[in-house]
Amino acid sequence: LFSLKDDAGGLWVAEEADEILGFAWSWVCGDLWFLAQLFVSPDHQGRGIGNELLKRTFEHAKKSGATNRALITFTFNTVSQGLYIRNGLFPRFPIYNFSVSRELLMGRLQGPQFRPVFLEETASDLQKLANIDARVLGVSREKHHRYLLNDKAMKGVGLYSGEECVGYAYVSTGGHIGPLAVARPDALGSGFTTALALAVEIGSPQVSAFLPGASEAALRIAVEHGMRITFPMLLMSTRDFGDWSGYLPRNPGFM
Repeated sequence: LFSLKDDAGGLWVAEEADEILGFAWSWVCGDLWFLAQLFVSPDHQGRGIGNELLKRTFEHAKKSGATNRALITFTFNTVSQGLYIRNGLFPRFPIYNFSVSRELLMGRLQGPQFRPVFLEETASDLQKLANIDARVLGVSREKHHRYLLNDKAMKGVGLYSGEECVGYAYVSTGGHIGPLAVARPDALGSGFTTALALAVEIGSPQVSAFLPGASEAALRIAVEHGMRITFPMLLMSTRDFGDWSGYLPRNPGFM
């Protein structure tokens, strides 16, 4: 509903005889176009529906003026990967979903942390978030932050070293971490450990996060804290972008 209100041109459905056979959903931030979801009913795959939906979402990218296109897909979805490669999006690196029980995490939680300060939808906080995103991802995501800050199931914090805000992290009431970003790659370890501590405080029985294969610090900390891979995904794009050693996505659709 948020995306429909923000930019209806990014949402499409394929219908036949009053039945939805598939849908596609994309959003744009700055010069980045992102394919959040593209699904076709298994009973109707092989009919060219995916190609047709993709054509319409690419038209959305063209109209928006985006210069880069990206998405996150399942590594085992080889048919879709072939479709994306044919359309100019190429594999960059894996993104792993890690998970651990809160009980196990509590017994292993250690390492330096930042001072967390709850975020608010103020001009000051939004500017700090925009500056961090611009440095890490190359684009501002102010509209996404406004969405998260108004989601009662989310807690967002600024990560402070002294009086300097070096990053931010969101943790859901279900114990899922992300998005998380830090202005300096060397701050990712402390930022992720801070987010793990916040997830423990929330009290959900499970804690999880999507960790890019490009982020050695996050992967090392995850394993040291007993987290295990539940399933792997893959970032694909028309060109490299962002510093993924300093960013943890929320999920394949939100990035």
